[in-house]
Amino acid sequence: MVPRTDALTREVVDLIGTVVARYHEEYEEAAAKHSLTGAQAKVLALLSREAMPMRRIAQQLKCEPSNVTGIVDRLEARGLAERRPDPDDRRVKLAAATHEGTATAEHLRESLGFAREPLADLSPAERTTLRDLLRRMLGESAP
Repeated sequence: MVPRTDALTREVVDLIGTVVARYHEEYEEAAAKHSLTGAQAKVLALLSREAMPMRRIAQQLKCEPSNVTGIVDRLEARGLAERRPDPDDRRVKLAAATHEGTATAEHLRESLGFAREPLADLSPAERTTLRDLLRRMLGESAP
């Protein structure tokens, strides 16, 4: 078994850290261009995929539900999100992106060139391998 503190492992960890930092920096800049905070942009990205209760948003972002409530309030005030009853449980409110919110989330995704541009230089097989390795690191199985 390879020691977890060997030079190669440290280099890979440092590279992952650099990629993450650069991604967050670009994400914050892209969000600001839409007058959003990074947290608002992240919530909007989640809601553009599917409506969900506040508790689930908080779990995905690893924060308190009360923080999510404030973020959704601000998105709702801008017409980017709305609250609606859960069709399966009318006691639960779901947060959902509006049409404008979904369009804004898509513009944000399209403006993030940092990760997309270097990935375009990789072959489909290399991107598949990278995806599978990242999923494995995260303990996720292939779809």
